[in-house]
Amino acid sequence: MAGIIIAGVKSGVGKTTIATGIMAALTRAGHNVQPFKAGPDYIDPSYHSSVCKNISRNLDSWMLDEKVIIELYNRSSSKADISIIEGVMGLFDGHSNLNEEGSTAHVSKLLNLPVILVADASKVARSIAAEILGFKLFDPKVKIAGVILNGISSERHIDFCKPQIEETTGIPVLGYMPRRPELIQPERHLGLIPTVEGTIANEWVECLVEQITKTIDLDKIMAISKEAGVTTHESLIFPDQNILSTVRIAIAQDHAFNFYYQDSLDLLSAWGAELVPFSPIMDTALPQDCDGIYIGGGFPEVYAEELSLNKSMMNSLVKASNNNTPIYAECGGLMYLGKNIISEDGTPLPMAGVFQYQSMMTEAKLTLGYREIKSQIHSPILQKNQSTKGHEFHWSYLNRESNEKQVLYKILNQSDRTEGFYTNKTYASYIHIHLASKPNLAQNFIKFCKTK
Repeated sequence: MAGIIIAGVKSGVGKTTIATGIMAALTRAGHNVQPFKAGPDYIDPSYHSSVCKNISRNLDSWMLDEKVIIELYNRSSSKADISIIEGVMGLFDGHSNLNEEGSTAHVSKLLNLPVILVADASKVARSIAAEILGFKLFDPKVKIAGVILNGISSERHIDFCKPQIEETTGIPVLGYMPRRPELIQPERHLGLIPTVEGTIANEWVECLVEQITKTIDLDKIMAISKEAGVTTHESLIFPDQNILSTVRIAIAQDHAFNFYYQDSLDLLSAWGAELVPFSPIMDTALPQDCDGIYIGGGFPEVYAEELSLNKSMMNSLVKASNNNTPIYAECGGLMYLGKNIISEDGTPLPMAGVFQYQSMMTEAKLTLGYREIKSQIHSPILQKNQSTKGHEFHWSYLNRESNEKQVLYKILNQSDRTEGFYTNKTYASYIHIHLASKPNLAQNFIKFCKTK
């Protein structure tokens, strides 16, 4: 199967813009492009999905077993003309400072995929060759098959960079992107703005595709992708064939809540769950006859006023919680189930009030990192004392001057720090979990919903 990885020398070099643009250009040229994202990210994949005919998938080599990475990749790539994986941070950056777990380089070796390296040349000329050479020599098992330069100011600038890179490293320069402000996407506190909010304008995509078609050699990229190796796999996570639906699970999906791993949703469907989307912003009540509720992450703080005004939906959630309908909430979902979201200016905006903590955006600071968790109780995802891996990524923090004392998880790689809350059969945590991170997690959720 043809495939490539588009990686960066570091974060902020434009790899999301370039990867999205290449996906769009190849899709418009008639190729069936399957997008992926290395690492625990929800926003970048939304850009991939918006320009391809296929939904982008996440491949995280710290949260997921190596064989599971192969299974997920092969499962989605089998019908594509080319698979394109956007890397995370710099090529060799991952969970540890001393090994490759969680890095783009690790994924490239697992899947036998060539790497196209994106480098920022905005403030250098010949010196860029030394940087590229360092990446080539750092791990010779990673096949860097091409380079794309970002931030090129003129034809003279590329003429200074390209020959030296190719002479010094033997790696071809496949093209470049110029400095153009109209190619930059807007950001906020967690990075790029999700495309579900309508921020990816057609004009931006048109401009991006036009530029990439002019200055990046797409034919060479297609040729390089055919150098990918073939890695066989066995089915470890998915059933051999989908199981008929036995439960209905309501999924919060709108502008405020859209952080889900597509493979997690596919696992739920494959193992017998009918997924029923609903909008906490627009709908007046939960879908009828649902056996469970899943509220993922997102940006409830951005839409806190709209969420707060929809009292009938919040009343519906409280009623479901009081009736012991299983509810599982992650990060943004945790914020929504609390008493208030306190805005940056200190304004309290009432939320569902299933729990009494408040989510604070005043003096907010970033909490980010991989987490290994161990469940303290029998919950929808994990049984008591079962552990798995996840990640945490948020700016809000909780005002814990409340009566919530029940602990959902302990974080094993943070000195058993306690995390999460539960009441009745409602569970909330800041931790995002990929349901492929351990066998049976999707089945656990379905079984839990069956026994409500």
